[in-house]
Amino acid sequence: MDREEDKARRSTTIQSVSIAARFLDILAKAEGPMPLGEIARCAGTSTSTAHRYMQSLVLEGLAAQDKITARYDLGPSALHIGIGALRRIQPVDIASRLMKSLAARIAASCGVAIWTERGPTIVRWYRSSDFAVSTVSLGDVLPLDNTATGLVFQAWLPPERIAAARRMQPPSFRGSPPEPEILEQVRQEAGADLFEHLFSLLTGKAAPVFDAQNEIACVVTTVSFIEAAKAEDHRTALFEAAKQASREAGGT
Repeated sequence: MDREEDKARRSTTIQSVSIAARFLDILAKAEGPMPLGEIARCAGTSTSTAHRYMQSLVLEGLAAQDKITARYDLGPSALHIGIGALRRIQPVDIASRLMKSLAARIAASCGVAIWTERGPTIVRWYRSSDFAVSTVSLGDVLPLDNTATGLVFQAWLPPERIAAARRMQPPSFRGSPPEPEILEQVRQEAGADLFEHLFSLLTGKAAPVFDAQNEIACVVTTVSFIEAAKAEDHRTALFEAAKQASREAGGT
């Protein structure tokens, strides 16, 4: 094989990786398993090309195909890669440790959310033995305006990122945009809480965690009964944990 042939072969290989990554990105952004034709349409390829790449991804564990519906979704290897990437985000690890500890001390479920193109997304969730109500699960995308977590992200993220996520969330799900003074109050108080906003008798609280560049890296949050939150002062406990996570992550 001469030098030009070797160069052409390497170029083809790199292009194949790029196309495979495009298919994985489509699966990652999808709301659920996708039929082959839809994947091909989103990728701008023929169905035969999509089938060839998807089958290769299935063999590598990066994609999975349902035997009954024939639809494709992310596979176990892709999920492992995603989890590995999350583990390398230091503020998330720090916040997770503190939220796990907090859930063991108070009657509240405690979690950590990161920002994705769809909005606040739960990446850690710890249930308390004293609070059995299940309202949130790992991987859930939260409403922008109807949750304390959503308000905290809106208070610190650039408007264009909020607007992009707003377009992804149905109005009935995300709620109505908050007034500027509400977001200013969230910034001044370094957190937010909502009472009986989505569920009767429950309160959701959230506070930001900042990285070494003093940018919001994630949000810590709790869900609990209103009476328990007042009796145990969940707001103070959560806000202090957020400040500690920021300090450990190099933020302020």
